[in-house]
Amino acid sequence: METPVKIPEKLFFKIGEVSRLTGVKSHVLRYWETEFPALSPPKNRASQRVYRKKDIETVLRIKNLLYEENYTISGARKRLREMRSEEKAKGQMDLFSRGVDRKQVQAAIGELEKALKILEGG
Repeated sequence: METPVKIPEKLFFKIGEVSRLTGVKSHVLRYWETEFPALSPPKNRASQRVYRKKDIETVLRIKNLLYEENYTISGARKRLREMRSEEKAKGQMDLFSRGVDRKQVQAAIGELEKALKILEGG
């Protein structure tokens, strides 16, 4: 198993930086974007990909699934979806086990959506 990658405390990373951090070549990263819906870094005004920390973590998961656990592309895609579902379910369980009220969360989401509409001018 590889040693964990230390991701610097930055908001955005260019594809070359991600390539150096993860040991995955830039053209492979671009290919993975076409194969893994979970990996879809936005582009800045100059149309350059800007990866966030969560994107780098996704790249590292994909790399592990393909190169360490020997999954196929389609198998890794499926496993990545399963992992995301498991994390989401675990996060929800953590919230509710700490006594977070579902109605309060839904009300907060509603208020945030209203604020977003106002900010977007609609």
